[in-house]
Amino acid sequence: MSRFSNLGHRLYQGEVSFDFVGRRKLWYSISAVIVLVAGIGLAMGLHLGIEFKGGSVYTVTKPGLSISQAQEAVDKIVSSHPLVQSTDSGKVRIQVSSEDKTTSAEFTGKLSQELGVPVGEIEAQVIGPSWGEQISNKALTGLVIFMILVTIYLAIAFEWRMAVAALVALIHDLLITIGVYALVGFEVTPGTVIGFLTILGYSLYDTVVVFDTVKENTKDLTKQNKLTYSEAANAGLNQTLVRSLNTTVVALLPVAALLFIGGGLLGAGTLNDISLALFIGLAAGAYSSICVATPLLAQLKEEAPDMKALAKRVAQRRAADAKAAAAKEAGEAEEIADEDLPAGMVGQRGRTAGTARAKGRPSTKR
Repeated sequence: MSRFSNLGHRLYQGEVSFDFVGRRKLWYSISAVIVLVAGIGLAMGLHLGIEFKGGSVYTVTKPGLSISQAQEAVDKIVSSHPLVQSTDSGKVRIQVSSEDKTTSAEFTGKLSQELGVPVGEIEAQVIGPSWGEQISNKALTGLVIFMILVTIYLAIAFEWRMAVAALVALIHDLLITIGVYALVGFEVTPGTVIGFLTILGYSLYDTVVVFDTVKENTKDLTKQNKLTYSEAANAGLNQTLVRSLNTTVVALLPVAALLFIGGGLLGAGTLNDISLALFIGLAAGAYSSICVATPLLAQLKEEAPDMKALAKRVAQRRAADAKAAAAKEAGEAEEIADEDLPAGMVGQRGRTAGTARAKGRPSTKR
């Protein structure tokens, strides 16, 4: 841990630096591949829950009832392969799609006989597809309003290039999360929608923290000729790198516990809805703030006329410094060569050259 904190201090002081901005083509390529895979998942379609496509939900209260027992009983009643999950309170939740034509009363009666549970211990709830449609429309409306407000805020607080870079990072994170969700085949529930909206806020927060440091580092940048905008932005990114990684790890630990322990080992399937969205979204948000948002911001800024002029001055100064360094090295090499000559020959190289030049001049004596 002490080594990691020491690395953070060295990154902040500029003693160590990772060139994230300079390798933006690599990050863009990685993001393009991930988004392409996510797009394939979206093309395959999301597994919508009954809250969005309609159906019936039956909650069975019976101590010791396992998911496998409930699944076996349900498969004898209907052939549409209903989803069977355990809830946090120890009950079993059965979701039957609206495509199945079995009535609620008929299903409850048969399930009571198969499980040996009184009908009163089976809670039935019928959900129409219109309710899910309303939820979807409201979530989409909220997402659009969120994007607009974020863009306006960043354009005012920072500048329009930062707003564009942050917006691209948000869309990047959302596409990856939804695509992975589709590939895994988890059911999309209202909890999933909440997870999607939550990761947007986290991704924006992480990006704004990095942009604030970049803004501080690039203040009055055009008054000097030592660093380009990309180099100053990369320095700011390195200063916040350890902080971003620490924040991401701390956020991912409880989410991973919900996903892998609660949903995986303990079988609480209802936890998977929001935990997978949060897990993928938090990881994608940390990646995008480091490898997408800041490199894209630097690329947009480098196209500005003042930053092009700055890059030209920096290149000219570095060329002059390199030329001066080469001349200095040549002078030092000549001094070392003189030191290697015998004591009586020191300075003979210069006198010999002077004598040779004198032989070519006419004598001034009469």
